[in-house]
Amino acid sequence: MEKNHVLLIKCPDHIGLIAAITGVLFRNNHNILLMKEFVEPETNSFFARFELSGDLHMEVLHKELAAVLPATATVTINPKRNKDIVIMVTKEHHCLADLLVRHHFNELRANIKAVIGNYDVLKEFTQKFNLPFHFISHQDISRELFENEITQLLEKYQPDYLVLAKFMRVLSPQFVSKYEDRIINIHHSFLPAFIGANPYRKAYERGVKLIGATAHIVNNDLDEGPIITQKIIPVDHEYDVRGMVEAGHEVEKSVLADALRLVLEDRVFVVKNKTIIFN
Repeated sequence: MEKNHVLLIKCPDHIGLIAAITGVLFRNNHNILLMKEFVEPETNSFFARFELSGDLHMEVLHKELAAVLPATATVTINPKRNKDIVIMVTKEHHCLADLLVRHHFNELRANIKAVIGNYDVLKEFTQKFNLPFHFISHQDISRELFENEITQLLEKYQPDYLVLAKFMRVLSPQFVSKYEDRIINIHHSFLPAFIGANPYRKAYERGVKLIGATAHIVNNDLDEGPIITQKIIPVDHEYDVRGMVEAGHEVEKSVLADALRLVLEDRVFVVKNKTIIFN
């Protein structure tokens, strides 16, 4: 039986929560296809994800769950649908190319509404997939004006998530706050190692034996947002910087795609600067 919707719950933990929640679902004729829960001990917080089938009456379900859950509970009900995303890029093509191909073959589980670039290098490539590309230059204008132009464009598309597919500009706290926990970035190192620019050169100079990539949610600390996925691959003394970059690109594509799958399927809870992920 295919899921119709996903129910996400976060609240303080106490005895009887699961019984209370499943009772509400039973009374509303929802079949539980999958349930996962976790209690975070440091904060005594309860997290749960349910995949459900059955006719959805969202207002009724919200009201009845609110009646049995703590007053501070967060309840999210997401009907099954492909979410809308906007991709932001600079010059590197590999992550964008991977996402566009997945989208073309209906493997992304998302609708790419547009691509925004602070250079127009990837415009022609994007348009081969019949998707709009918007060039917004960051040069010769303030960061505030640059971000205002992006914001105005995003208001048109109303994306569920922004995906920074090698978008090499630091976003201001004001911009990030408008899309809190909804900006996904791919960073070309195994964080927290080699934060910032030129991580492959730094890795080469340090003589590391492993390189990797990290997909994380963007916050106000550079490359220090909640981590969604990470992967590493071995390297050795025969790799030069170019070789590390080429190998790293393959990891970056895989890590970003995995992170997006988790986010788009409503499997990620953000807890301060960490994530709880129900695979």
